[in-house]
Amino acid sequence: MILPSTLNTGLLLLTLSATSTFAAPAISSVATSASIASATAVSSSVVSASTSTVTATTGTSAADDEQSATTLDPAVIATGFAQDGQQNATEGQVPSLTSTNNFINFCLTVQKPITNGQQFTTGSCNPAPMGVIAAKTNIPSSKFVFPKNGDTIKADSPFTVQMAVNNLETGNFVNEETNYLAAPQQVNAQGNIIGHSRIVIEQLDSLDQATPTDPNRFAFFKGISAPAVNGVLSADITTGLPAGVYRLTSFNSAANQQPALVAIAQHGSLDDTVYFTVE
Repeated sequence: MILPSTLNTGLLLLTLSATSTFAAPAISSVATSASIASATAVSSSVVSASTSTVTATTGTSAADDEQSATTLDPAVIATGFAQDGQQNATEGQVPSLTSTNNFINFCLTVQKPITNGQQFTTGSCNPAPMGVIAAKTNIPSSKFVFPKNGDTIKADSPFTVQMAVNNLETGNFVNEETNYLAAPQQVNAQGNIIGHSRIVIEQLDSLDQATPTDPNRFAFFKGISAPAVNGVLSADITTGLPAGVYRLTSFNSAANQQPALVAIAQHGSLDDTVYFTVE
């Protein structure tokens, strides 16, 4: 259901049940390698105890047992996290935060609530791992079918946004009130990210506006929970939009609303943006 409210500018602000609240989080404490080392010391006995926990368990597979264990299995420790990347750094690169225990206690280093599936408008710390990273051959992408860039549509008239999407198993949208960012990214048998797309429409001062927009103000937002039909997603704007110029942007996401994570740093955009006029 779309809930309208009026902005000072007269822009209609529409918020759907599949809407995430965008708010600028407070600046959190900066974690240093030393603080992570302290957290590591707290958990060192936990790590060393994990092997006996696994061998003492009978009647279930090791994998099943590890998914309910509260200890870190040494087999999944990423040893590369212990180096800060400065051994052969390129000019301009900064040192990475480091850890010898997969940052499992990182949230102890900042004064923030645990995200815990909630949308804290003042910010939080999320302990959920990133999960399965999509391969280079499975990077998702999208392109708006309607409206196209530069289109003009009639004011205050219903229309349907259509977007073609590739390499994304759409229609997977978890409860964002209780499970926001609360699970790792997963991929399907074909290697495509299991997730969904969202779209947002923002009103601009002009088509050549160069000042950044305010992410907390938008004309329309929708998380598309239905799967694509013949590779195309649809979202109905039932009341249309008032006259003006607008930017339409996509967010291709994993199931728990996190941005899609892919195997390489250098790649084309996973999303699309078009600009259109309403009159």
